[in-house]
Formats: sequence, structure tokens, C-alpha cells
Amino acid sequence: MTANAPAPAAPPGWDWDDDELVLVSALAHWSYCPRRCSLIHLEATFDENLYTLRGSRLHRVVDEPGSATSRGVESVRALPLWSRRLGLTGRADSVEFRDSVPYPVEQKSGRTRRWTHEALQLCAQAICLEEMFGVPVPAGAIYSHASRERREIVFTPELRAAVAEATAAVRAMLASETLPPAVDDPRCPNCSLHDACLPGLVGHPARLRGLAGELFHPTET
Repeated sequence: MTANAPAPAAPPGWDWDDDELVLVSALAHWSYCPRRCSLIHLEATFDENLYTLRGSRLHRVVDEPGSATSRGVESVRALPLWSRRLGLTGRADSVEFRDSVPYPVEQKSGRTRRWTHEALQLCAQAICLEEMFGVPVPAGAIYSHASRERREIVFTPELRAAVAEATAAVRAMLASETLPPAVDDPRCPNCSLHDACLPGLVGHPARLRGLAGELFHPTET
């Protein structure tokens, strides 16, 4: 199958209800912070900061469906994804087709770093593409627009297992409709949901109880 052909439709006999499906993008959110994932995907909470604004500006381009060919490699933008086995759905930033083998490329606005959370998301895209096109997808890449560098990610058995575990964890979180506890650690200051999450408050139950006591038992004057 070539990149110009339409992506295969979801198979007949889809085994998942709509509320059981997990978005591929939710896996990176979960890997970074389960509470952040819950705020976004359970409570539909999303605020902007400098980092998310940069990402939003980038995705205004990559989210526009289309294709292009360069040096014999065809790249398709905004390709819909699904995995019947894991109950995943979503969209790939771009997929390159190299001799009809899909090669997902995740676009990021920040500089190249470990990309641990994004690698999980990219591997989930590969698992979807394998089901959709019926061919192995051994690797993909994360491209940093800030540094203009590309880091290849090999989809090891360990990374694939982590995708399955994270998918199950996100599905269980959505079904429970319960926010995971706040952590209040070095991840929090740069998180766009810091003000909605309030990790410095709800992450410390004793402090929260003290403030609640002051709120409901005002000091007499």
C-alpha cells in the first residue's frame, strides 16, 4: 500500500465502546504525570503556557492533512490511527513511507532531549500502523523544530509492553473518574496546568486540612 492510498478504515466488529477508547496522545500525558492526563482527558482542563503555545503553533501546520514527496520518500500529515487490539485511536503528525513501510515522525517544538514520554506515544503510533497496514514498523523518529534534529526511536519489546501497560492504566483512570493525587515535584512549575492542579496545596494533605480549618472556622474579632 502506498502513502497515496487512503488509510484502512477501522475493522468491522470493533470491540471497544467509545468511552473505552484511549487517545494515543494521552499516553505521553500519562507518562509525564497521571494527574495531568486526568485533568486533560477526564475533566477537559487545558491551559496554555509558553511551551504549549509553541506546540500549538507548530501543530496548526502538521495537523493539516496532506502529503509531500522528497528524495523518493512520501510523507503523509495528520494520518488517522487505530489499534483494534489495544483500543487506541488518534492521529500521527506525519508518517513517511519507505518502500511501503510506515515510519512515524512525531513533531516537537522543544529542543532534543530524552523524549521518554514522547517515545511511548510514538511507539503507540507504530502499533496502530502495524495493524492498519499489516507490516512491521520497527522504528520511527522524533523531530525537534528548535534544534532541527531528529532522533530515531527503535520500538523494542520493552517499549511496546510499556504502551500496553500505559493504555490499560489510562483506560482504568477514565473509567474510575477519579483524579490521581498531585505530586508537587520539579515537573510542576513548567506544567501548563499548574494553576488548575494546585500541586503545592493538594499535594500536601496536612496543609490542605489546615487551610480548610481556617476557611470554615474564622477567627473571631
